[in-house]
Amino acid sequence: MTTPLHGLFGGRLPKLAMFDLDGTLVDSVPDLAAAVDRMLGQLGREPAGVERVRLWIGNGAPVLVRRALAGDMRHDGVDAAEAERALALFMQAYADNHALTRVYPGVRETLDWLREREVLLAMITNKPARFLPELLADKGLDGYFQWIVGGDTLPQQKPDPAALLWVMNQASVVAEEALFVGDSRNDVLAARAAGVACVALSYGYNHGRPIAEEGPALVLDVLSGLVDSIPAAALM
Repeated sequence: MTTPLHGLFGGRLPKLAMFDLDGTLVDSVPDLAAAVDRMLGQLGREPAGVERVRLWIGNGAPVLVRRALAGDMRHDGVDAAEAERALALFMQAYADNHALTRVYPGVRETLDWLREREVLLAMITNKPARFLPELLADKGLDGYFQWIVGGDTLPQQKPDPAALLWVMNQASVVAEEALFVGDSRNDVLAARAAGVACVALSYGYNHGRPIAEEGPALVLDVLSGLVDSIPAAALM
């Protein structure tokens, strides 16, 4: 059966599919916002709230914390020592705290479909690596990915393409055989710089901007749109 993936790869499937995590596979904003607000409370500051945190995430924990301290996307004026202290408080508050994070509809079914067809799977996220094993296990997403790259695994983070290039090298796959799936400008830019086709999800975190503005190859409202042969009943 023809799928959107076949259309992107000339009638074939990619050999490698790489995925972002937050805003792509899981909605982690409630837990991140709770950790941010706990950190701010410990510093004697007012809480930020879910909707503001939703706009701030996507560039890794240090940037999220600096934005929370600034109360804005721009954080140039934040004191470095204060940011370091706040980051430690945030990391402590967020550790092992994933009760409010949920997996988006169609994610497991799509990963299963790809794995059954021997497509190699990888995860590339700007979230610190220390949080990934327990989060993935807790949400039933462990065991899918042959390679997992966190935000502090390599010196560079998305939108730098280093992690995508590293995974492709490990998988012995060239750019024309690889796909990256994400939800933000950072994801699209990283894929473009790596020469990889990018599919973006409309429901994720792109600092309040429509992801279609970034020019991905395809925009989907649900991840299972990659694979329209998955019965709708399986996604309920």
